[in-house]
Amino acid sequence: MDKLKRVLSGHDADEPSGLAEVIDATSLGWGTRVKGFIACFAIGCLCSILGSCLLWIPKKGLVLFAVFYTLGNIASIGSTMFLMGPMKQLKRMFEPTRLIATIVMLLCLILTLCSAFWWRKAGLALLFCILQFFAMAWYSISFIPYARDAVKKCVSVCLS
Repeated sequence: MDKLKRVLSGHDADEPSGLAEVIDATSLGWGTRVKGFIACFAIGCLCSILGSCLLWIPKKGLVLFAVFYTLGNIASIGSTMFLMGPMKQLKRMFEPTRLIATIVMLLCLILTLCSAFWWRKAGLALLFCILQFFAMAWYSISFIPYARDAVKKCVSVCLS
């Protein structure tokens, strides 16, 4: 039966290649992918909520908020890699339609962490968190067909 599957799929070699064995051994089942997505997304939400709670701590609260909020966003992005797979996710992130959104989002993630750890500017970290929120939202809606056009139209109607 395996031989028939290989012939029908175009892999009619008698011995599977080493790469095919590695891919078969490391691929996750759908149930495992969904569990990984849920776990990683929950960790991302928990980090974002924890960051919001830590915002009110005197002196270090803003920096802790920036760090945990950024880690939450990174975990949330990472969660979708369980559903699509890492390579497909990276290919889709850098498609021409969402290239600018991806670059701005990743740049905001990096600048938030830089302003929190190296520059030690809490106000700048908060500004980058706000920009990170909008960049993440724009990136997220880029996966919904015609959503960005609808948002652009709504904003233009509200501003005119």
